[in-house]
Amino acid sequence: MPGRYDVDRDDLAALLAREPGYRVGQVWDGLYRRALVPEEMTDLPAGLRRRLADELAPALTERSRRVADDGDTVKWLWTLPDGAQIETVLMHYGRRSTVCVSSQAGCAMRCSFCATGQAGFTRHLGAGEIVEQVVEAVRAARPRRVSNVVFMGMGEPLANYDNLMTAIGRLHGDLGLSARHLTVSTVGIVPGIRRLAEERLPVNLAVSLHAANDDLRNELVPVNRRYPLAVLADACGRYVEATGRRLSIEWALIDGVNDRASDVDELAAFARPLRAHVNVIPLNPTPGYAVRGTDAAGVERFTCALRRSGVNVTVRDTRGVDIDAACGQLAARFS
Repeated sequence: MPGRYDVDRDDLAALLAREPGYRVGQVWDGLYRRALVPEEMTDLPAGLRRRLADELAPALTERSRRVADDGDTVKWLWTLPDGAQIETVLMHYGRRSTVCVSSQAGCAMRCSFCATGQAGFTRHLGAGEIVEQVVEAVRAARPRRVSNVVFMGMGEPLANYDNLMTAIGRLHGDLGLSARHLTVSTVGIVPGIRRLAEERLPVNLAVSLHAANDDLRNELVPVNRRYPLAVLADACGRYVEATGRRLSIEWALIDGVNDRASDVDELAAFARPLRAHVNVIPLNPTPGYAVRGTDAAGVERFTCALRRSGVNVTVRDTRGVDIDAACGQLAARFS
């Protein structure tokens, strides 16, 4: 049986074939624009609500929910129908909220400092499983509004390209989220970046770089052996030219590994021609990777040096560290 958000509008019409035609629009609007479960759709007859609840069962079953930062960060552990596990993180910032969603159960990219990569790959998520994470966050955020979705959770989004783009289409067209507020993060899957540059919907692109010389990046981000920096830079340049959107570069600062003066020079040389914005992320504690993150003074030195080199840079606010919800920490462990 398909999950609640696996069905498209034609599937829903077939399911409601014996109902008045306008029911399709009512149910679709309830699922997406109003983010309701069938039992809450009081504009439908009670019998139909019960039927929809049974035939459009959710794909996500909440296993745990953990809260940090005085309630401003929420992390869910979900179990999927086949037993696979994923995590989703909701972060509140004043009046706006951002949800960080997973695109795969596990990850095959094997980045050395990332808990998800260390856990290995289970499977791709379907488009409905991706969308449902956002809908659950929308429901939990009320009365705040979820305005931003970042594909920075478990998995490599561009390795699950078709399901990713189907989900993005639903988030934009049916949930009503602006493409300017949808960000896809990648470790550098060049064919996916090239495809993304040609999409009608110009979403934001963030590249998890972490090293700007091939020797070091081969160690930190093994996919660099397949798509080295020169090839990656070319693909990013095509994306910037085709979309007119600003490229973001993610850089997890690791003490004594990628926070040296030489790293500043190499990163600046990569970022400046692309007019990219650099997000510096102090490395979060990750079991299995003993190296520590750069301390606050080192982060300040690094960012100041980047600015002197003509690079726009910000330091990302670290959220949810104490519940393993920060960047690189998602591993879907039962807790």
